[in-house]
Amino acid sequence: MNILSIGNSFSEDAQRYIHDIARNAGVTLNTYNLYIGGCPLEWHFRYMLSEEKKYTLCVNGHNTYFFTSIKEALLSCAWDVVTFQQVSHFSVDYETYQPYLNELVCYVKKHCPKAKVAIHQTWAYEEGSDRLIKELKYQTRKDMFEDIKKAYIDAARDINADIIIPSGELMEALSESGIKVHRDTFHASLGVARYAIGLLWYAVLTGKSIKGDSFNLLDEKVTDEERKIVLKCVEDTVKSLV
Repeated sequence: MNILSIGNSFSEDAQRYIHDIARNAGVTLNTYNLYIGGCPLEWHFRYMLSEEKKYTLCVNGHNTYFFTSIKEALLSCAWDVVTFQQVSHFSVDYETYQPYLNELVCYVKKHCPKAKVAIHQTWAYEEGSDRLIKELKYQTRKDMFEDIKKAYIDAARDINADIIIPSGELMEALSESGIKVHRDTFHASLGVARYAIGLLWYAVLTGKSIKGDSFNLLDEKVTDEERKIVLKCVEDTVKSLV
């Protein structure tokens, strides 16, 4: 399975471990991320039109330092899944998604008609953080996530998404279980959160169980207790999609 994300640092967080999680389970799954930090859908749309090689290509969770364009990437492989997401600070406002998301999906379908279209739900900022309260004017993390959730429901409906990857739902569940999921108040933590999101992507995209997953080559240590919580939260999040 080959997965392409037209994304930013949040898809970088998501893709860090997926390939290795799959390989540990005996599954071939390759991930590619078109990376520009802080890139919103509007910029993706403009770079789509210009065909500029603005994107750093990350493969299987690692930066290749190779620059490419959206078109070049789409034509380089027989993609099974292409994912889309909004930049985190605009994710709460669906007006920032359109018309750019619809145009990007049409472009992908033109060049990769057999690829499934996935919407990757991003997540809320850390409770009490300056970015949450001062920048986005939310009182609580839950308030931000409710707006994110609504915007992604609208996005999935408007593009007729084949797949929804609810990373935001998972991050909420982990936070409610006492797991610290952010490393800098908005990106995923390098160990437990990136691992959890990787498991979620693997489970959603392959349909395979993550029960008893033992992958542990992580950038930060995950305790046995944290692993139990992660596995339960991922399984519960996947079940909620059915």
